[in-house]
Amino acid sequence: MEGQTVKAILFDLDNTLIETSRAGAVAIHKTSELLKSSLGLDDDTVSRICDKFKLKLSQESFDPSAGRSIDEVRTGHWEESLQDAVGSRSTPSLAAQCYFLWKSSRLELLNLSTEICSLLKELRRTHKLLLLTNGEAQTQREKVEATGCEEFFDAVVVGGEHAEQKPFLSIFTLCFRMLQVEAQDCVMVGDSLDTDIEGGVFAGVRATVWISSEGGADDGAVKADFTIPTVLELPHILQQLK
Repeated sequence: MEGQTVKAILFDLDNTLIETSRAGAVAIHKTSELLKSSLGLDDDTVSRICDKFKLKLSQESFDPSAGRSIDEVRTGHWEESLQDAVGSRSTPSLAAQCYFLWKSSRLELLNLSTEICSLLKELRRTHKLLLLTNGEAQTQREKVEATGCEEFFDAVVVGGEHAEQKPFLSIFTLCFRMLQVEAQDCVMVGDSLDTDIEGGVFAGVRATVWISSEGGADDGAVKADFTIPTVLELPHILQQLK
């Protein structure tokens, strides 16, 4: 595929275009302060509660057909984490306070930087752009709305609204069809080797670009074609692909 013109770019959202991990850390800190003031807990106990919530979040498997909303499920994460640590001192109302403080704090901190907005505007002059984000539908749509990022893209695809998410081929095929391009016309950009890069490779895109902001090693089974510390360096990669 040497010399193949890049017509479209598929972007991941979390920790690629927006700093979700940083926002989440700040939100956890704010929730920790709520727990200290509400229950008079020491730092170690608060840390155990928050770590348990983060573990439940990372292992979450949301089933929309089960009859509970994502807000109810995640309030339950806090309730169970509190119950494990403080027993009867925990209440459903405190768990709800923790969840909605964590959620609102995180959303408030999510934004597209001025530099990334300028980058997307410039790229859209010469390429079709599509946002392809994994995750539960409501959660990801709230992030899209909070960041106002939809205006920069020709299309937005949220994995939770479809039968399969990245790295499965079906969702990449959907994206190619929406943009009216072939796989080899596209570049996939994201921070996850397991979903963004692996999915892009198996879908047959022109190139994959791994955003490694932490400076980690590309030691997965599938290797990215390019590795950069920030999406702002993407134009240099595109120049090499001409």
